[in-house]
Amino acid sequence: MNVLLCSINTLKELYDLSGVEVGQHFYWQIGSFQVHGQVLITSWVVIAILLGSAIIAVRNPQTIPTDSQNFFEYVLEFIRDVSKTQIGEEYGPWVPFIGTMFLFIFVSNWSGALLPWKIIQLPHGELAAPTNDINTTVALALLTSVAYFYAGLTKKGLSYFGKYIQPTPILLPINILEDFTKPLSLSFRLFGNILADELVVVVLVSLVPLVVPIPVMFLGLFTSGIQALIFATLAAAYIGESMEGHH
Repeated sequence: MNVLLCSINTLKELYDLSGVEVGQHFYWQIGSFQVHGQVLITSWVVIAILLGSAIIAVRNPQTIPTDSQNFFEYVLEFIRDVSKTQIGEEYGPWVPFIGTMFLFIFVSNWSGALLPWKIIQLPHGELAAPTNDINTTVALALLTSVAYFYAGLTKKGLSYFGKYIQPTPILLPINILEDFTKPLSLSFRLFGNILADELVVVVLVSLVPLVVPIPVMFLGLFTSGIQALIFATLAAAYIGESMEGHH
């Protein structure tokens, strides 16, 4: 009973994360729902960048690849390698999911440092990277949870739930709790790192606006890329674990 109550409380905490706010926000009222307008705006920009890049990549493929075609093929090969390493030989169907996660997070993180969001004035709040908002990172983490449950149930059927009593039924409470802590850790890690990076840059720009913030911004770009890789790698690892069994 205590484990069930703990799991319910963990779910409630994850749901309540949508109420976490840092600074002011620009809201849209859609029926009875209130949504963060600036997160949707910046997410749409990131999606447009990704879609535009994909259209350019497949529009006119050459037998002898151009520089841009080589770049896109390298990115695809990199995502396939990450998926195969973490998932195994059955990685193929999951490459689009892992690739979408990686590219969306990567472009979102970099957009916070490279795009002049603050030029666009809003009635309340200001634009920032989509991953600078806890709602975005929680949504990505929950999608990952749905993906690895789907992978496990598709591969093993109801016998998938046998993993909760492996290697011994004594670990049942811990194994159940693990499925609730995974999205929490994924969402907080990404949100915390991106928010901290943008706050550090803002503070340094306000204190020493000329030279000092530049190396910090380059370090932030590197960290942003690493965070996208970590998220995608963990997502692939969770999917691989659900398909292979308890590790």
